[in-house]
This record gives sequence, C-alpha cells and structure tokens, in this order.
Amino acid sequence: MRDLVPSKIFFTKGVGTHKDELHSFERALRDAGIEKCNLVQVSSIFPPGCRMISKTQGLKKLVPGGITFCVLSRCCSNEPKRLLAASVGCAIPADHASYGYISEHHSFGQTEKQAGDYAEDMAAAMLASTLGIDFNVDESWDEKKEIFKISGKIVMTRNVTQSTIVKNSGYTTVIAAAVFLF
Repeated sequence: MRDLVPSKIFFTKGVGTHKDELHSFERALRDAGIEKCNLVQVSSIFPPGCRMISKTQGLKKLVPGGITFCVLSRCCSNEPKRLLAASVGCAIPADHASYGYISEHHSFGQTEKQAGDYAEDMAAAMLASTLGIDFNVDESWDEKKEIFKISGKIVMTRNVTQSTIVKNSGYTTVIAAAVFLF
C-alpha cells in the first residue's frame, strides 16, 4: 500500500454549546464546517510540498461521510466563567521538500493570543530542533522568532485559535484543526 501524503491543508476553528458535552462538540465541529466528516486525528507533521489553501476552498472539497485526516485540538468545560482555548500551530521550513510541524494545544485560563502564540512556538521549536537551529527555550517568542528568521531555515509560522468563556451551566467546547486533503 502506498503512503497517503496530503497535498493540501486548511485551518479552521469553532465553538459550540449545549447541555450535553458530545452535542457541544458536534456544534463546535459544525461551527468549524467539518461536522460532516469522519475525522481521524493524526500527529504533527506538515507534509513536504503540501500547499495551504483557504478554509473556504478546503470546505468545498470535503465529502459528507468521508474519512478526513486532521490535527485537532479540543477543550471543553461546563464551569461557568471558565476561559477555554484550543489552538493549532504550524511551522513550515524554507525548503519545501522538507517536512514541517503542526502542534496542538488546549488550555484553561489562556487568552486566544496566549494559546495561539504557545502553539505556534511549539511547532517552531520542534521544527527548529530538527533543523539544528540553536535557541534558548526560555527566551520570549519575539526573540525566538527573530532567530528563526535570521537562520533562513523556517519560512513561516502561524496558528489558528478559538477561545471563549463558558457562559452558563451547559457545556462549551472549542476546537481548532488543521485539515488535510488529498
């Protein structure tokens, strides 16, 4: 059997609420536009030569009931006033024949920016370690980003993050996903 290597990827996010936890998750998937898929969670490699497309373009290519591979971050709570965040970060090498990294991060108490920066930082750190880029993990994100840029080995980092505050006694779920297409 040949290896399945995705040729395209898109990023999406969503939030859902309901009295039942599973239904709040389904509503978050619906908000993200991927509720009609049979999702298979995979680990964190951005395939060589994979092309990023817009969410709008990606959603048009999904087939109801299709097996859809994704890197998914999910966070859920029913505690009123609880801050939730789900984020997927991505780091792509300058050499498009090489692979990059995707990271998933979920948290309580982090803002959308904090969770997004953290997920993006994790993806960049994993990629940097495979490329031999030396950096101090205790430095600020801006300092590390500058090192990555100067090295010329990492061409882009990004994240997609969904955060919200639980507003009632029902469940709230946030998701972020990198969805692969073939």
